Amino acid sequence: MRKIYYCNPISEVGTSLLTSEYEKAETLADADAVLVRSASLHEAELPDRLLAIARAGAGVNNIPIDRCTKAGVVVFNTPGANANGVKELAICGMLLACRDIVGGVNWVQTVKDAGEVAKTVEKGKKAFAGTEIKGKKLGVIGLGAIGGPLANAAVALGMEVYGCDPFLSVDAAWRLDSHIKHVKTREEIFAECDIITVHTPLVDDTRHMINASTLSMMKDGVIILNFARDALVDDDAIEAALESGKVRRYVTDFPNDKTAGMKGVIAIPHLGASTEEAEDNCAAMAVRELMDYIENGNIKNSVNYPSCDMGVCSKAGRITVLHENIPNMITRFTAVLSNEGINISDMINRSKDNYSYTMIDIDSPSTPDIVEKICQIEGVLRVRVISLKA
Repeated sequence: MRKIYYCNPISEVGTSLLTSEYEKAETLADADAVLVRSASLHEAELPDRLLAIARAGAGVNNIPIDRCTKAGVVVFNTPGANANGVKELAICGMLLACRDIVGGVNWVQTVKDAGEVAKTVEKGKKAFAGTEIKGKKLGVIGLGAIGGPLANAAVALGMEVYGCDPFLSVDAAWRLDSHIKHVKTREEIFAECDIITVHTPLVDDTRHMINASTLSMMKDGVIILNFARDALVDDDAIEAALESGKVRRYVTDFPNDKTAGMKGVIAIPHLGASTEEAEDNCAAMAVRELMDYIENGNIKNSVNYPSCDMGVCSKAGRITVLHENIPNMITRFTAVLSNEGINISDMINRSKDNYSYTMIDIDSPSTPDIVEKICQIEGVLRVRVISLKA
């Protein structure tokens, strides 16, 4: 029986997928695997038995990735599961920025008790006039699970769309509308577009990509949307740009102590994935990832180990090894099996940065002695044996 610990309430759409081979763990210390949404695990003591953590969402800032990797704990996320919810909110943010809807709604509340409201709003509505998005140039930085569909939707809304993504996959490229203008650099987006939306991970290259220097390249009155990561935008630089009029509106789904009260900012309380559908999709994907890893050893959508998929084990057994990415590891694994008279029927090895994953299907059952010998190889972090399913 495998025990799964829920750090947060997890949608039943996901947890209902767990079979009778699984049960809910009462504490983290008892867990073979963890399902988490927003709870922080940085200060948590991870048990030795822990095999995997699945984040029901895309970001994994609440998980100690380095510590997990060194301990042989696979960390999964659910890219794309909440994409439509974020895409729709980004469209909403674009409309809120172009039309002073928030200002208008708040103003109505100030006159609602004054009498003759209809006449009052007809006289006062001009203060909240805005612009339409049709015909405007939208720049999308990052054309993945969210940015790509957003770019397509913007084309359908009559916008002129520019897209930039140096890491665009072939599959993602095929899904893009042919009217999207693909540019090679972010600087082209900065110079050309009326509205700019960022949809990239937070890495060294993207941290504060919207800063004083890049803002100076943009059109006066540009609108900036951030539904990806807070630190993609330099708060001090955006404040100065709003005060000068360089930026017309900044819409962020990540309010902080500075931006929450900043004039010209529309701060949304991190609602991008806060839809019933997104929570259901994320939970279902996270549970499926955990089950496939626990039962078959397959890794899909891991942030710290490479993807590896050998399907369902159909041989006498399957040995999986999480290890450091160093020379001669495969030779050492096969030597152990050869010395024990075990034939290898199939094998796969993949690497991701400094770490690797090896899956070996064998024609004879494994033994504790074989596992112990592989564990003793320098650089090996975790060894598991997955038996043939009945």
